[in-house]
Amino acid sequence: MKKIIAYPLTLLYYLVFLIILLIFHAIQWLCFNVFGYQAHKKSVDYLNFCLLKILYLIGVHTVFENKQKLEAGKPHIIVANHQSHYDISPIVWYLRKLHPKFISKKELGKGIPSISYNLRHGGSILIDRKNPRQALPEIKKFGQYLNKTNRAAVIFPEGTRSRNGKPKRFSPNGLKTLFKYCPDAVVVPVTINNSWKILKNGMFPLNPFVKMTVKVQPPIKISDYQDLDLLITDIEQSITKDIQL
Repeated sequence: MKKIIAYPLTLLYYLVFLIILLIFHAIQWLCFNVFGYQAHKKSVDYLNFCLLKILYLIGVHTVFENKQKLEAGKPHIIVANHQSHYDISPIVWYLRKLHPKFISKKELGKGIPSISYNLRHGGSILIDRKNPRQALPEIKKFGQYLNKTNRAAVIFPEGTRSRNGKPKRFSPNGLKTLFKYCPDAVVVPVTINNSWKILKNGMFPLNPFVKMTVKVQPPIKISDYQDLDLLITDIEQSITKDIQL
């Protein structure tokens, strides 16, 4: 019965999703080209607010838990486990004061209304995950950009999403490069649960009536560590200890 209901709900969701992307693509272009960075950022914030709220169309409820004091005006590196693309909107919306930017695969830089435009123009970077010679210099420049602007990086160090909620081992290279070139940053570990369940049946139909949770863990200062391997281990443990399997 649940799967039968999922078909019309998914069709409705995708229709509204596409309309929102098309509308905000035009809004982003106008904000970026006429009013500049701050206006463009606001448009991206509210794009993600809308994408978060339309999940109610398939009965998906998101609980965001943040008991931490996070100060704007200094660089942050938001590190999260990765379960689906539905992980992104809660981070962008609820941590918007940190100005989150993404390390994303280059394939997402074209062809997707709103999303590709933001990745190309909003301060994020696009990397070729199969080409470290291209990726690591881009991450280096990204770390320097964060230091200069006091904005935040969002990185999913598992590399690819977990299809069953079970976390994969963190890949350390990207994290170490960011830490090296943004040593004053504060790391914000984030634990995501159950977003993988939305895609339990694949992209169609979406699995309805899921409760997704996003929890911000205590922040960690890079400057408190001399051993980056130990820092990455502590970040990984902070994130994975609250993952529900």
